[in-house]
Amino acid sequence: MKDIYDKTHAAEILRRIDQLSPQSTPQWGTMQVAQMLAHCSAFQDIPMGNSSPPRGWLGRVIGRFVKPVFYNDKPLPLNMSTIPEILISDNRDFGAEQEKLKQNITKFQSDGPEKCSPHPHPFFGPLTPEQWGKGIYKHLDHHLRQFGV
Repeated sequence: MKDIYDKTHAAEILRRIDQLSPQSTPQWGTMQVAQMLAHCSAFQDIPMGNSSPPRGWLGRVIGRFVKPVFYNDKPLPLNMSTIPEILISDNRDFGAEQEKLKQNITKFQSDGPEKCSPHPHPFFGPLTPEQWGKGIYKHLDHHLRQFGV
């Protein structure tokens, strides 16, 4: 399984982000490309320790049982629901969001597992830094495939 801590895997994701343009359109879902980039940055803020969304009741009940979907080898399902706090619905600047996400990826990758926040995922609950690394790669891959890159 690929993970974002691996320099090769992070470089691959960064190259794919560079292939996006303001005109990129989703193959599924309703987010525009700049919203998707902002969503991915907001998601990555959780393990970086910049955001601490609360655990929802459904996640508290079933999150621990389904959390392998976040870091296993299977792609994430299309149109999967998201954490309400990182649902982006306003207009965003493509260039600014693209650069912010690339900086977040680079920082998270270079900081390594040692700097991963212990704050739990709002749905899946506590994750190890290694699980976060795989999950972040998988989440980014999911949204980049959503936009055809």
